[in-house]
Amino acid sequence: MSSAIEKATILSQALPYIQKYDNKIVVIKYGGNAMENEQLKQNVMQDVVLLTQVGVKLVLVHGGGPDINATLKQMHIESHFVNGLRVTDQETMNVVQMVLAGKTNKNLVNMISMLHAKAVGITGMDGHIIQASQKDPELGCVGQIDEIDPELIFKLIDDGYIPVIASVGCDAHGNVYNVNADMAASAIAGALGAENMIFVSNVPGVLKDQNDPHSLIRKIPVSEISELEKAGIISGGMIPKVNCCADCVRQGVNKTVIIDGRVPHACLIEMLSDEGIGTMIVGEGYEF
Repeated sequence: MSSAIEKATILSQALPYIQKYDNKIVVIKYGGNAMENEQLKQNVMQDVVLLTQVGVKLVLVHGGGPDINATLKQMHIESHFVNGLRVTDQETMNVVQMVLAGKTNKNLVNMISMLHAKAVGITGMDGHIIQASQKDPELGCVGQIDEIDPELIFKLIDDGYIPVIASVGCDAHGNVYNVNADMAASAIAGALGAENMIFVSNVPGVLKDQNDPHSLIRKIPVSEISELEKAGIISGGMIPKVNCCADCVRQGVNKTVIIDGRVPHACLIEMLSDEGIGTMIVGEGYEF
């Protein structure tokens, strides 16, 4: 009986959050090392489906670095990186497109479908959702986002589907680009007018002390980001992730959150509990 009461208490605590997010769009960015553990991947897909069932309009944007690396290795294609970005010649771009639009995207769609929810796998090329151009000739087919056309995403949401979007973009001339999934998720969330964007990562969030997981900073106003960068608290790979969050907030998204995808059901904890999880990036005046 005590276990049943505990479950009922948890559900009752979730009610105001379910009401808050009812019929609202939430973008979840999922990728990188957070995709490597199959059980945790299953947990994230369960979270996506449950949130959809309680009225949230979920959009899943994904990368797939580990899958791309593994495929390139199998094909004996060597990877090169400049400032953390993969140098993407045409041969590599063909593999990126094949993996992201194929294996990675369809596996996620299949996992959601197995949980009895409706999902459609697309890329940023479909409907020219992600309109991109070459970021730097030195990087080859790496794209920067010029514009997001959300029409197709809205249509899928309205028809009751969960759009699962691979971060591949294109330009008006048919050139295809490898687009950073964090940037794609941020831009898509802004274009959709999302309530929230969640980055599922492999770190707890922004830490005051990188060696102390208990030093998590729970809320960062956009105005304080530059000071934290100067102090070295936001550093390395966290800088572009936090800046993507800030861009998203500036586009009108109420909040963005960096959460640890290694924690089972982290998305549910973040969205439907009093405690929350991870680091929120918010605009001025946001009520915590």
